[in-house]
Amino acid sequence: MEQTGIMIDEDAAWRAVLARDRGADGRFVTGVLTTGIYCRPSCAARHPARRNVRFFADGAAAQAAGLRACLRCRPDEQARDAAGIARAVALIDRSDEVPPLAALAAAAGYAPHHFHRLFRRALGVTPAAYARGRRAARARAALAEGERVTDALYDAGYAAPSRFYADAADRLGMTPSAWRDGGRGVTIRWAVAQTRYGPLLLAATDRGICRLAFEADAAGLTERFPQAVILPGEEAVAALLARAVAAVEAPWQAHDLPLDVAGTAFQEAVWAALAAIPPGETRSYAALAAAAGNPAAIRAAGSACGANPVAVLIPCHRVRRSDGTLGGYAWGVEIKRALLSREQAARE
Repeated sequence: MEQTGIMIDEDAAWRAVLARDRGADGRFVTGVLTTGIYCRPSCAARHPARRNVRFFADGAAAQAAGLRACLRCRPDEQARDAAGIARAVALIDRSDEVPPLAALAAAAGYAPHHFHRLFRRALGVTPAAYARGRRAARARAALAEGERVTDALYDAGYAAPSRFYADAADRLGMTPSAWRDGGRGVTIRWAVAQTRYGPLLLAATDRGICRLAFEADAAGLTERFPQAVILPGEEAVAALLARAVAAVEAPWQAHDLPLDVAGTAFQEAVWAALAAIPPGETRSYAALAAAAGNPAAIRAAGSACGANPVAVLIPCHRVRRSDGTLGGYAWGVEIKRALLSREQAARE
């Protein structure tokens, strides 16, 4: 169906409605002819019969067809929310320091507590975490270009070395020099266990799991951290490995495994959005990009899934292509299919 010049894939739109996919909010609205209202795709109201549904590009198109906005999900506030969050993001990007929540909320035009909830729902991270991520991403980019740590500090907008190293330790999981130098000075211990999906490698620093992959050896680990001290560590990581295997075998159960992973702010927003997908359900790359705060960054969302170093715990297997096919998976499509099948069976 085409509304106001925008082509809407009705089958994909209906799947988004049935899944109450928040990532689809803002891309179209759902009109219900029998009630005369239109809703966000994620509206919590009872689903109408498919024959009574029409899809519209936006609220204006739905109103032109004689429908009125749902008082429960308030679909017309989507554009206002997006504009407010965009203003807050622009303020963050202009600031060297992390702006106070009150200042960000004022820029967005909301009360602080309401803005905090909107921001996290839209981008998958809190405003403070996003701001720290933007600053750390600038530091990582400078380090990757071979700059000295002190130069990278000021290029990224840090005011003092102590703030830079404190932030980098939280975000990178290791010192900036170690990150730049492929793990130089860091000790990583690894071990492999068997699962129903094949061998599972776990690698961990003192901070937590830095790699969890369906691999039989440490080749991928040494490629990522060529300068780290990488040691077989069956005894040192035995308990952590056992917990990881349990999480992989039953991914529908919550886990509290410590992770030592980091990416760009957008990658981390994608990973947070992945973690929010219920076991047994899937989202498209387009929906994932929207949930991470940039609907146009579909390819980047796919790249963020490919950059995910932790299988299952960050569930990138729960993403499909827009045409419904499985798409790729770093550890093989057959494992992806098996993971989804097991999760879906557990829901029934």
